[in-house]
Amino acid sequence: MANLKVTLVKSTIGAIPKHKKTVAALGLKKLNKTVELPDNAATRGMVNQVQHLVKVEEA
Repeated sequence: MANLKVTLVKSTIGAIPKHKKTVAALGLKKLNKTVELPDNAATRGMVNQVQHLVKVEEA
């Protein structure tokens, strides 16, 4: 099964609370940190919601 590398590239300071919680749920806490997540529908949906804050690569 493929994985996604998700990196937080923009701060969540001005983001709406729902987006802040989504970023936290993805496991991203600090700027420029990367996490590897499974490539499934739930992860894709979360990434799609905060696509303006993160960078996604296929691993």
